[in-house]
Amino acid sequence: MARVLLVEDVPNNREIYRTILEHAGHTVVEAVNGAAGIELARSESPDVIVMDVTMPLMDGLEATRRLKADRGTAGIPVLILTAHAYDSDREDAMRAGADAYLAKPCPPRTVVQEVERLVGA
Repeated sequence: MARVLLVEDVPNNREIYRTILEHAGHTVVEAVNGAAGIELARSESPDVIVMDVTMPLMDGLEATRRLKADRGTAGIPVLILTAHAYDSDREDAMRAGADAYLAKPCPPRTVVQEVERLVGA
């Protein structure tokens, strides 16, 4: 089972994704914006990060860029999970260093499967 850092500013979304990930047996740590996500990634060493894009203080793309530029966090896979569904949004996420991309809404099982694929479960 994986230790997942969930970076999401909307409380209902955090609850939904935390619930489905915990139901699948994973441990979830939560951050409410990209800046807090970076701090938790450094202190908690998660196996994978599930990152929203549109958040206050620091968006998910900037947080992903910074995580991938830091030797201590560069190896942590990042799954971008966002309502931004255009091909250009996916391209932006991959350029920022994301390892995977899912557009909301998506089936809960898909999120779990992608997290497990990223951690090699």
